[in-house]
Amino acid sequence: MTSGDLNTSTDFIRSKINEDGDAGKYGGRVVTRFPPEPNGYLHIGHAKSICLNFGVAEEYSGVCHMRFDDTNPTTEDTEYVESILEDVRWLGFDWSEHLYYASDYFDQLYEYAVALIRQGDAYVDSLNAEEIREYRGTLTEPGKNSPYRDRSAEENLDLFMRMKEGEFEEGTHVLRAKIDMASPNINLRDPTLYRIRKAEHHRTGDKWVIYPMYDYAHALSDSIERITHSLCTLEFEDHRPLYNWCLDVLDVYHSEQTEFARLNLTHTVMSKRKLRALVEGGLVSGWDDPRMPTISGMRRRGYTPEAIRSFCEEVGIAKRDTVTELALLEHHLREDLNRHSPRVMAVLNPLKVVLTNYPEGQVEEFAAINNPEDAAMGTRQVPFSRELYIERDDFMEDPPSRFFRLAPGREVRLRYAYYITCDEVVRDEDTGDIVELRCSYDPDSRGGSSPDGRRVRGTLHWVSAQHAIPAEVRLYDTLFRNAHPDEDSGPVEETLNPNSLTVIGAAQVEPSLAEAKPGDRFQFERQGYFCTDLNSGGSNGLVFNRTVPLRDSWARIQNNQAGS
Repeated sequence: MTSGDLNTSTDFIRSKINEDGDAGKYGGRVVTRFPPEPNGYLHIGHAKSICLNFGVAEEYSGVCHMRFDDTNPTTEDTEYVESILEDVRWLGFDWSEHLYYASDYFDQLYEYAVALIRQGDAYVDSLNAEEIREYRGTLTEPGKNSPYRDRSAEENLDLFMRMKEGEFEEGTHVLRAKIDMASPNINLRDPTLYRIRKAEHHRTGDKWVIYPMYDYAHALSDSIERITHSLCTLEFEDHRPLYNWCLDVLDVYHSEQTEFARLNLTHTVMSKRKLRALVEGGLVSGWDDPRMPTISGMRRRGYTPEAIRSFCEEVGIAKRDTVTELALLEHHLREDLNRHSPRVMAVLNPLKVVLTNYPEGQVEEFAAINNPEDAAMGTRQVPFSRELYIERDDFMEDPPSRFFRLAPGREVRLRYAYYITCDEVVRDEDTGDIVELRCSYDPDSRGGSSPDGRRVRGTLHWVSAQHAIPAEVRLYDTLFRNAHPDEDSGPVEETLNPNSLTVIGAAQVEPSLAEAKPGDRFQFERQGYFCTDLNSGGSNGLVFNRTVPLRDSWARIQNNQAGS
């Protein structure tokens, strides 16, 4: 496929693929891969790579391989494998029959290592880890050769075979490439290719006690799978010479590595190490905690795959690292949820309203619009009775001038229902707290309008007390206080936002939500977008997570930037 066949914006990666296609390189094939290490859950940064690799393959009628680079048995687990596969599927991508593991190639990788030893390009080093670091040098000073660097090929082969048979303890020997200890690129100073790890692998069990290093396995796995375009984030740019060295010195199929800028978000960390510390330290409830930037956490919070893909498309592909505002991701989320989420009424902090002139025992039903953005979603019936709940914040006894909601003697509209006027405030005799409002309703204002044409400034959402369903509602804010948490040098628990989670245990929601299933998404009118928790089972049975507030802060940021 050539550049003229595409209907997509052309970034530098696609431009390179277009050039390769025009030149007939790789026989016109496009084969990419998404190669996570199964040592943690995927996060929003991985979503960008997933969208790029699978998206490019689809655009060019190629294929994208799903490959686990599972070369470190001490940190990897089938739990992570399963979660990664679920996340990629949820984002909307399919690898078909192209599911692979670096561990599939352990025998071949070992044979490649033997070939390197035989041709004098690798040796067994018996320095310990600290000594290897000392010999490596610094960014400004060259390293020096290991005293074991000139072992004969026969001695190296014997030692490497004995390493494979489990004769030596961890840390006693490693296999290193023989490149250049004076190279300005520290990755070429005789990097380690194999180390001893006497740990059970999640797929190969105890068959192996030596495991290839990531850089070595990654390059050769790409070669074995005949990947055409190996797309990596910028931190691998300095590793590209080693990638090329492995392929060139073995004279095998040569994939091409190209780097792009990783995704960085404000108020977010992307380090799996730091995310694992949050989980293992009990600072969050797990990898799928809705405050986490993991894809599973975002799914549980109510994010949609469409919003994430749209966000990744707008962020685009760049050659330089930048930081993207979290507000942009939330903007794409609101845009998607606004189009597809049914509207419902939920009162988070209830205050009882008694309509003193409404007939006792009477129940009416009002037609409520499910989504004004989509007429096909129709309407639903909402019950109305003498006793209601409104938001406590929608009433003030002594309101300021620009407060247009309910107050003593003031008339407001109940959405879809009637005009009501507050006549009396009832307080708790002991605490003095307001516990009830006694109001009167205008029976001629049925449906929320008055025949005499009078207007009211405030419209309130409500639920019928007789029909309301109790629910637990969880309000989420950013997990970190600082917009750039990676800059915080203190203990991680001191960088967290203490208000990142607020639990409301006494919310009241309209009865239609009794049928809500885990993962269902809604707009709570005037409150924000919410979803039924995937692990729903709070004190009241129903648990709703706030996905995102209604107010779009991205528009404010854009306006501020335009005015500066």
